[in-house]
Amino acid sequence: MGNQFNRRGFIRTAGAGAMAIGLAGKSFPASGSRPQGSKRIGIIGLDTSHSTAFTKTLNDPSAGPQFQGYKVVAAYPRGSRDIQSSVERIPGYTEEMKKMGVEIVDSIDELLQKVDFVLLETNDGRLHLEQAIPVMKAGKRMFIDKPIAASLADTIAIFDAAEYYKTPLFSASSLRYITGAKEIAEGSVGKVIGADVYSPATLEETHPDLYWYGVHGVETLFTIMGTGCKTVSRAFTAGTDLVTGIWEDGRIGTMRGIRQGSSGYGGVVYGEKEIKALGSYAGYDPLLVEIVRFFTTGILPVSPEETLEIFAFMTAADESKNKGGIPVRMEKVMEEARKEAAKINFK
Repeated sequence: MGNQFNRRGFIRTAGAGAMAIGLAGKSFPASGSRPQGSKRIGIIGLDTSHSTAFTKTLNDPSAGPQFQGYKVVAAYPRGSRDIQSSVERIPGYTEEMKKMGVEIVDSIDELLQKVDFVLLETNDGRLHLEQAIPVMKAGKRMFIDKPIAASLADTIAIFDAAEYYKTPLFSASSLRYITGAKEIAEGSVGKVIGADVYSPATLEETHPDLYWYGVHGVETLFTIMGTGCKTVSRAFTAGTDLVTGIWEDGRIGTMRGIRQGSSGYGGVVYGEKEIKALGSYAGYDPLLVEIVRFFTTGILPVSPEETLEIFAFMTAADESKNKGGIPVRMEKVMEEARKEAAKINFK
């Protein structure tokens, strides 16, 4: 597998609250040798509606100033290989992209010659590490859509590679920007004592249970509660997953993942000053604004530490389920994942 570089950064410490260097707000140099002011975006993976939705917004002649003139100019369509619901979308979405003036290319290497920034949209998280490495080697800032990977070990390896190649990236669900979450995170209800959130949690057999869709609810929970979760337990009953996290300061947050029937997104936040219900889903635009701001500045809107903890939370939830619902320590799942990540050669 080759020798690993010295793991200085993201995953050395054992404590769940110190899983990674907190890089939110840190600025990185501009990507590669791109022409100054160039705003060409490339997309990897046309197996998700996110690809066409982002392109429709950015390439609209009337796109607002918040999108800073960025345009999607090229796309590599090959996303999922064996998730049939995703694979069958590729031809249709490819045609949609062509109609919006996007050039379709035959490889990631070809894509990288034509763009300055990358949206990695492949629906299958198992492919993200493989597809992200050439982007990082090329020094191009990148957004990786949810789930950032299909395992905690791959998630760790992606951030290790980003550090090694000195190429910033981030990943987030658009549910991070559900109406009200930002204001609550900034203190509108005082200190958050606890939160109960909910979201759909449909399953895909190739991914850990919550990674596929429950990640939306988990990301909402962490947006509100912040990092520092220590233990996770999970119960399943009546078509619903109920995952409970206990934070290091004793606060409790729960995520109810609904597998059956229709469900939206939302939750209740318990603050020192006020109990507040979250508002409606705000769509893709708030996330897209953060993506283009990151492309411009190199400042990460979500730290690697928080993303790692989100995926450790979901991994611990699976382990708790397999053990009959007993609490699982976040530190333990991180230690195990670090051992697996150490075997991955991304050079």
